[in-house]
Amino acid sequence: MLLKRLPFLLFALTAAILAQTMTSEGSEPKVGKTPENLTKQECSDCHMAYQAGFLPIRSWQAIMADLPNHFGEDASLDAATVKEIEQYLIKNAADRKGKNPRWLKAIPKDVTPMRISQFPWFRHEHGKRVNNWIKANPSVGSVSNCPACHKGADRGYFDDD
Repeated sequence: MLLKRLPFLLFALTAAILAQTMTSEGSEPKVGKTPENLTKQECSDCHMAYQAGFLPIRSWQAIMADLPNHFGEDASLDAATVKEIEQYLIKNAADRKGKNPRWLKAIPKDVTPMRISQFPWFRHEHGKRVNNWIKANPSVGSVSNCPACHKGADRGYFDDD
């Protein structure tokens, strides 16, 4: 009986291994936990507080170093607040503790992405279809308004299929 089921068992085992591989090293980021209170409070005054796992350490450092010119806005904070938020972002960044997820490997180490929308996985996932939808729905604003489509975005849930 076991020999008859062997092909099915091998197929199931292979599928499980592939699913685990895609989950842990897939092309989309696993962004980790949602922002802690101070980060969420300060960042979500103007936009969704993005999960730190969306960007590498170098990006968070660059963003935090230039808060007076934060994407055209002055997001200045006192030094203690900046330090605390930056520590949180670095501790939870995509490349924390030497991690180098596959989706981040597509970005050269000498490039500092400042927006998640610059990543190939993001452009692949969102593409022209989403951009066209945004143009047809001006209230959305831009592709950076994740909660417009992903109702659980603020909790780190983006898989709304």
